[in-house]
Amino acid sequence: MHTELRNASGRVYLTIKYDLDNQWVYNNWLGPQTYVGILAGANECLHPLWENACPYLLNDNRLVVGQWSHVLEWLVRDWAPRAIAQGLTHFAHVVSADALAAHSAQALHLQIGKRFHMRLFDELEPAQAWLRAAQWQAR
Repeated sequence: MHTELRNASGRVYLTIKYDLDNQWVYNNWLGPQTYVGILAGANECLHPLWENACPYLLNDNRLVVGQWSHVLEWLVRDWAPRAIAQGLTHFAHVVSADALAAHSAQALHLQIGKRFHMRLFDELEPAQAWLRAAQWQAR
């Protein structure tokens, strides 16, 4: 399964796929993010988590620019409880090099990082390794 979400200009701002080989959901966020776009994307990523009974999410923000802290309250109060109810246990978040986007990621981690296992990473490979280690421990 592979989903692309587009903004009003027709540009892809998020791709979502269930990675069968690794058994996690992979979100790849691209460019600037809007409140409406983040809500739509965060909601959309719940579908493959649920459909695959998948407790692992790899959220890749390396290509995000600008802050997205305007949606933190919604993520904390609405999205996170629903994701947890669906079985999400591990959330690997690869942080953008963009300072504003990185600040938003750190704020999210402070607010929801204790509700499930969440870690921030600067690069993709360590995030993948962390999820693999969690899967190994769950066996």
